[in-house]
Amino acid sequence: MLNKREQDPTPAVHFRTDRVSRVNGLYFFSTRENTLEGPFFTKEDAERETDAYIRRMQAQKGVLLDPPSSLNG
Repeated sequence: MLNKREQDPTPAVHFRTDRVSRVNGLYFFSTRENTLEGPFFTKEDAERETDAYIRRMQAQKGVLLDPPSSLNG
């Protein structure tokens, strides 16, 4: 996918990776801000909280977009 994010000086290829990881049996998600959020007991909990985190970040910036249906698809 070749596109340009607002903060990028030129178009570049950005690969989407799975934001949810499992550490010692618990689930965490990583953010663009380079933080690791969690722990969560299930992958579904981590994915739901990832969506909530994205909505909170968009609301702080005043961005009004449809919430993501899934991070992996």
